[in-house]
Amino acid sequence: MKPTIESSRIEIRIETAAMDALMVRLFDAIDEANMAWVIAADQALRKTFGAALIDLVPSYTTLLVHYDCQQATHTEALQLINKALSGLTPVDTQAGELHDIPVWYDESVGPELPKVAQRAGLSVDELIEQHCQHDYCVFALGFAPGYGFMGLVDEAIATPRLKTPRSKVAAGSVGIADRQTAIYPLLSPGGWNILGRTNVALFEHAKRGEPLLRPGDKVRFRAISRDEFEADGGDTTPMEERS
Repeated sequence: MKPTIESSRIEIRIETAAMDALMVRLFDAIDEANMAWVIAADQALRKTFGAALIDLVPSYTTLLVHYDCQQATHTEALQLINKALSGLTPVDTQAGELHDIPVWYDESVGPELPKVAQRAGLSVDELIEQHCQHDYCVFALGFAPGYGFMGLVDEAIATPRLKTPRSKVAAGSVGIADRQTAIYPLLSPGGWNILGRTNVALFEHAKRGEPLLRPGDKVRFRAISRDEFEADGGDTTPMEERS
């Protein structure tokens, strides 16, 4: 039987992920309201494990606790998790930073822009407006340094991933996959529907050890013109030339 912890309105389950890692599962479904609990758990676990903690990775519904086997046995790690999360209460998610991200939405750098609009029964301008009208929660970091998984995209514009991923997606590309949205921090493969491009340098922050986006932050996309994008040093090379 998997250990569980009753804490207020949630049932926390603990699963073995490796000989020195435990997965703490708080929820089964993705929801923006989860983050108040995930962040609270993150803070409590870091404080309780102290030097015995090697890494802690929060995500949509879980937290991966990687601990030092020389400082804590499996049983002791379970006890530390129980101690940290007993009586857990959600934090104030308003404490996260709100990031304003300027985006040049254009088919030349966002090849799926017309496709996603057509699928949603919207004009391109209406799609852009839809994508910009919500403050997206940063649920997790992964895939590449500084890459933040954000959501939830309105169901009206949610779009499945590409059947065939691109071998190269330009740094700064802003895309949608199902009800998630994200920014590619550097040139990499990818299968998301690309709508546009930003010049915000996520990877530069990650290289300094301090990612721009953190779980619990919010991102607000803002449409800008090509002139504004170029004036800010944006790369207008069409996506096709990077494929």
